[in-house]
Amino acid sequence: MTATFRTEGAVALLTIDRPEALNALNVATLHTLREIVCEVRDRSDLRALVLTGSGTRAFCAGADLKGTQASPGASSMVSSGASSGASYAEALFHAPGPAADLGLYLRLMDLSNLQCWKPMIAAVNGHCLGAGIEIALQCDLRIASAEATFGLPEVRVGSIPGVSGLHRLLKAVPSAYAMQMALTGERIDAAEAARIGLVSEVTAPGELVDRAMALAHRIAANAPLAVQAVKKLARQTAHLSDADAQEITELYWGALRDTADRIEGRAAFAEKRSPAFTGR
Repeated sequence: MTATFRTEGAVALLTIDRPEALNALNVATLHTLREIVCEVRDRSDLRALVLTGSGTRAFCAGADLKGTQASPGASSMVSSGASSGASYAEALFHAPGPAADLGLYLRLMDLSNLQCWKPMIAAVNGHCLGAGIEIALQCDLRIASAEATFGLPEVRVGSIPGVSGLHRLLKAVPSAYAMQMALTGERIDAAEAARIGLVSEVTAPGELVDRAMALAHRIAANAPLAVQAVKKLARQTAHLSDADAQEITELYWGALRDTADRIEGRAAFAEKRSPAFTGR
């Protein structure tokens, strides 16, 4: 198995499980990650997802470069089958799966096209580099072990972050920090990541997953439709003007106004009890 998946109540824990390769991403792992995210998306009993890496050395050390061809116009990854000699143009117009078979494996790293609106928390243990940080940046929350490191080293191997890593990093932290990381390829430690806002918390190494699961359970205890609306609203309005953002916000508020969960939430508040949300 390249990834493991277990549930704890309404929370799913997804673990990248290639510790011998520092949890680097190959095509098989990416397919498994996407399948699990889709399962979480489609299961009504699951309300939040924690993503971490196996072992203590790495959350994810990036793409599996040992399986990447260096020849122009062709690339593949370990476990992708026979090496592809396809040009970029041949792969460009395919869906993520077929594109990956033709060498355009980074399509599989973009989880946004899966449209999972359930919150995802990255629990970063050890190295979080290249594609690893690009996956973590797609999560809604990031917390880190004190031993974690973060970096975008692509310029050191003649490339760029290929899954909107720079774009998302520029949104996550002030531009001066993002550009320094991207232009130098240097790593930062967990303390620095917290200082610049890349992660919200730093924990002792042995407490990381427990803390991430606790956060996920706290999120899962809230009204599921409202939680998903908050995530989708955050993604859809980030680039809009205040006026345009308000129009979409009002529509979401209106969609939730008469739901059973909103009625239950207001009743529970008035009666000073914990609400029992059903996602309806």
